[in-house]
Amino acid sequence: MTSNSQLLYEVSDSIATITINRAEARNALNAAVRNGIRESLELFTHDENARVLIITGAGDIAFSAGADLKEMSEQRLEVPEDDFISDLKTPKPVIAAVNGLAFGGGFYLVQQADLVIAAEHATFGITEARHGRGAPWAAHLPLLIAPRVALELLLTAQPISASRALEIGLVNKVVASKALMETARDMAVQIAANAPLSVAAGKAMVRNTIESTLGAGRIRANEIWEPVYKSADAQEGPRAFKEKRVPKWLGH
Repeated sequence: MTSNSQLLYEVSDSIATITINRAEARNALNAAVRNGIRESLELFTHDENARVLIITGAGDIAFSAGADLKEMSEQRLEVPEDDFISDLKTPKPVIAAVNGLAFGGGFYLVQQADLVIAAEHATFGITEARHGRGAPWAAHLPLLIAPRVALELLLTAQPISASRALEIGLVNKVVASKALMETARDMAVQIAANAPLSVAAGKAMVRNTIESTLGAGRIRANEIWEPVYKSADAQEGPRAFKEKRVPKWLGH
């Protein structure tokens, strides 16, 4: 089953798989991919035969480099809608199989997954500061990892390795690239063999704790980042990326 040529969705033996299929663009999240994720998530949630979802990217370079900056520069996007990138909200378990770099919105998808398996060469980063864009989606990151590590990611815009991500509890396992999908599928099979009500309740309890702790933080995060999105720098960053030059920051 295929959502579109850039976002593939299939179900086999109770395991659903979403594959971001833009390897030539480092699996950037353009409109077709974002819509495909939403549509696939809806199918998965309502399919009684699908018990666990694996999300991954095509190729071995990138899980996803995040939002498509070329598309952004053409649209002159200011403040993205709150659901600009799907939050993978579903009562069923979601496993991210990270086959390469996971930056920006790609990192957001990883954060939203319930379990994460990473290839040895995978990296994780919040690159928005390089391009003058915002990261309100990272509001709950200090609940997943130490606040100082979250600040390092946000302020330096430099990625961390898979091994460090494992060390700080961001991922569950790190494996050789060739074993990535097999490991993710083995974990999915283990989950699918368990009582579905128990699995759903376990996920709901943990998610409820996170959301309860976060409270109004996500709303406040949107307010904090709004001036950044509306700044001249927010348009300069994607434009410089498209033109393959160093951005000229104005600070407003």
